[in-house]
Amino acid sequence: MKILIVEDEIIPANYLKKILTHEGYEVIQIVETGFDAIQIAHKESPDLILMDVMLQDHISGCDAALEISKNDPEILIVFLTAFSDKEMIDFAVASKAFGYLLKPYRDREILATLELAKAHLGYISPTIKEDNILTLVDGYTYHTESQSLFHHSKEVVSCGPKALELIALLCKHKDYTVKTKTIHETLWDTPMSQQTLRSLVHRIRENTSQNLILNISKLGYKIGLK
Repeated sequence: MKILIVEDEIIPANYLKKILTHEGYEVIQIVETGFDAIQIAHKESPDLILMDVMLQDHISGCDAALEISKNDPEILIVFLTAFSDKEMIDFAVASKAFGYLLKPYRDREILATLELAKAHLGYISPTIKEDNILTLVDGYTYHTESQSLFHHSKEVVSCGPKALELIALLCKHKDYTVKTKTIHETLWDTPMSQQTLRSLVHRIRENTSQNLILNISKLGYKIGLK
């Protein structure tokens, strides 16, 4: 699978290349601008582009992705971003991205996303073991190895790291109700109010599904299984 990296910061760009080449992927080039990304994509037809959203160029990563997708809709684009606010996510979705990776990168998330891309392109059958995928309500799945939440094969990045910690905890104890006290002790180093947890659950429901986290009266919370 041929990969183009579009990243205007040399350290994270080289970090990505090191991980990819170590795993046997072919990195055809690293470019710093949206203009160069469009030109190289047209010439080389990579299978996948790792595209930084915020480029120091008059062409943003999202604009470059739209142009590339218009010229060659078969190229998969995975956005690289340090932001997960709703405006940025909506803009990225409009660019028809295959997935998203949040900075700072985690090796497992990078490799899990690439395995899904390989399967989508038909290079391999999915290698993620079914035992490592927990099927949740309303089209959501949780991948225990990469500790990532997906919705219909696209990674959910709009919740934030603390929300994913809560989801991970509930998925780890999927057959049980996790007590509120246990959640507080696991997620926060210092005592927090009950409202803090309720606000976190509300934010997760707003960004995913109202049924993803179940409130078990006077006991705690449980993950919503299919």
